[in-house]
Amino acid sequence: MKTIDELLAEGVSGKRVFVRADLNVPLDGGTITDDGRIRAVLPTVKALVDAGAKVVVASHLGRPKGAPDPAFSLAPAASRLGELLDGPVAFASDTVGESAKATVAGLADGQVAVLENLRFNAGETSKDDAERGAFADELAALADVYVGDGFGAVHRKHASVYDLPARLPHYAGYLIATEVGVLKKLTEDVQRPYVVALGGAKVSDKLAVIDQLLGKADRLLIGGGMAYTFLKAKGYEIGTSLLQEDQVPAVKEYIERAEKSGVELVLPVDVLVSTEFPDLKAKAPTHPTTVAADAVPADQQGLDIGPQTGTLYASKLADAATVFWNGPMGVFEHPDYAEGTRAVAQALVDSKGFSVVGGGDSAAAVRTLGFDENAFGHISTGGGASLEYLEGKTLPGLAALED
Repeated sequence: MKTIDELLAEGVSGKRVFVRADLNVPLDGGTITDDGRIRAVLPTVKALVDAGAKVVVASHLGRPKGAPDPAFSLAPAASRLGELLDGPVAFASDTVGESAKATVAGLADGQVAVLENLRFNAGETSKDDAERGAFADELAALADVYVGDGFGAVHRKHASVYDLPARLPHYAGYLIATEVGVLKKLTEDVQRPYVVALGGAKVSDKLAVIDQLLGKADRLLIGGGMAYTFLKAKGYEIGTSLLQEDQVPAVKEYIERAEKSGVELVLPVDVLVSTEFPDLKAKAPTHPTTVAADAVPADQQGLDIGPQTGTLYASKLADAATVFWNGPMGVFEHPDYAEGTRAVAQALVDSKGFSVVGGGDSAAAVRTLGFDENAFGHISTGGGASLEYLEGKTLPGLAALED
């Protein structure tokens, strides 16, 4: 895989460089609530600007249905990118239409443009190779060189991620190079003890990675909504907590496999419960109670790991040489249910080992709870991509960058 440093050495002054970024930031109306993904692509964009390239940045945002939708416009992201670059960023109001063509044609050396949301064109996400290819052809006409730096999308076989690199000289940006280097530390030359903390809502989203980690990790800590399927598999009363009943047999098998293979599988010993899900906007106090993990009242649901579990998980992370964390321990967006996630994040900060926060909600939680990002070894920009890499899957966007 060629990197951007090789591209810069070859020279890019005056060339149109298409940067496939991941600007899929959370929005509250038109306001960006977390600009981490925009900041993650800055080193690549700045390096190209400084080298005199005409930089064309493209990304998806959300899940529009192949047609323009103002709610998913990249205009706020383009504006924020300009603020972070401390310079003007042109914005094209379409992806490959007249605005895109005119905007790119108007770039001077060292200037930046952002195209409108790629997913406003049905060809971006089409499962039909010809339709995707036709859109990739139109994108290729806007550029001379391709730089892949949208790690959060490399597990998608989409036109701008998979098909476009085949049509242009292609290189990996700084973010992708960093992400792949970190993931190799989690899969190839792992320093032990290797501890993995998994949370989030659905156990089905994590089954494949658990399957792989049972042969690699020394300890697995389970939290979040997915923990209740594990507790149910052990025969515990979980009340109205989130449950994927159809996954109970698979979870039972994994619990048995962990025991046989010597992997320490650690489940919550206490949980915070309430009769109803909290209002995440009003954030009014809900007065949760703490109960043993095997004794959730029938009319209540678990919404966070309890204080004893937080202390237990911190102790299991204390001696780790390598830590991977993906998924919050509870409904961290509400202050009543943020302490479990905070306990795990703090344990990673306190750990002397190499710590990786696996993107998505985990990365959002770190920022929401006020942690210094530099206190962690690495905060990934792609939760889904990280998990699929750890599952051993071939990621289309990385395969496309290989020579």
